[in-house]
Amino acid sequence: MSVYKGTTYSNLRAISATVDSLTATGTITGSLDATGGYLQIPTAAATTIADISAAINTTNKAAGSVVFDTTNSKLKIATGADANSTWVDAAGTNAVTPS
Repeated sequence: MSVYKGTTYSNLRAISATVDSLTATGTITGSLDATGGYLQIPTAAATTIADISAAINTTNKAAGSVVFDTTNSKLKIATGADANSTWVDAAGTNAVTPS
């Protein structure tokens, strides 16, 4: 059995997953079979990631949140939860600070 506790994202899907239960607190318990599926993360264009008023910066953003930058074909990782918190690539470089 595995347990996930954290923020709920509406654009996060696990394909070919089996979940035993889901509570209103955002806890998923059960076993996840990822052998035949994939995990899909949110996507956004570079201009959207850089827009402080965009939902990617204002809704459910937390340090460690991940978005795929469709303009530059890179994963971006949030360094904080604030709308103006910087997004960096996996190497911690190419910082984008929403403004």
